[in-house]
Amino acid sequence: MIDLHTHTLFSDGVLVPSELVRRAVMKGYEVIAMTDHADASNLDFTIPRVAAACKELNRRWKITALPGIELTHVPPETFGELTARARALGAVVVVAHGETPVEPVHPGTNRAAIEAKVDILAHPGFLTKEEAALAATNGVFLEITARKGHSLTNGYVARIAEETGARLVIDTDTHEPGDLITDEFAHAVLRGAGIRAESIETIFRNSRELAARAKALFGA
Repeated sequence: MIDLHTHTLFSDGVLVPSELVRRAVMKGYEVIAMTDHADASNLDFTIPRVAAACKELNRRWKITALPGIELTHVPPETFGELTARARALGAVVVVAHGETPVEPVHPGTNRAAIEAKVDILAHPGFLTKEEAALAATNGVFLEITARKGHSLTNGYVARIAEETGARLVIDTDTHEPGDLITDEFAHAVLRGAGIRAESIETIFRNSRELAARAKALFGA
């Protein structure tokens, strides 16, 4: 399992980075990115601390932990600036909190995040075909999620991605121990979204590709 969207107690998760990573090891994870919720107020607090934890954990355990961030409920017009700032601070995976149907995300967030060239547009809800096509052009991955609520539009996202050539990844949006999943359960989530077997393997390759790029940036 490669999971590039999780949370610790640096935002609304319940685990310190060490416990989250240890539990991921026991689930058979190869790579995990910690992408706590952030806006302009806490980027400089969160990213360096998570990065320091990742460096230490990668020395000790057979897993690659990566520092990331999830830009969450920020004004759409700030995405470019905040994405650049997050990368400069050491986030090697930048996730955008997309327009999920279960939260009051500001309209225009999906497009702004795609234009800013974040790495992953998480739970993008009913993104438009035009937005998905732009994601394909800009190299932004769309997320299929195992997270309850956010997963309601997985099937829609999968269909729009197929129509436009946008690339998909699967993540958990973990906040607590029970949210971590096995590789087998990830397959079940993807099948449940109506994704064909051959496309499922492509999605796992996408996750490996994005993880490899992040690992190179982090020197892991």
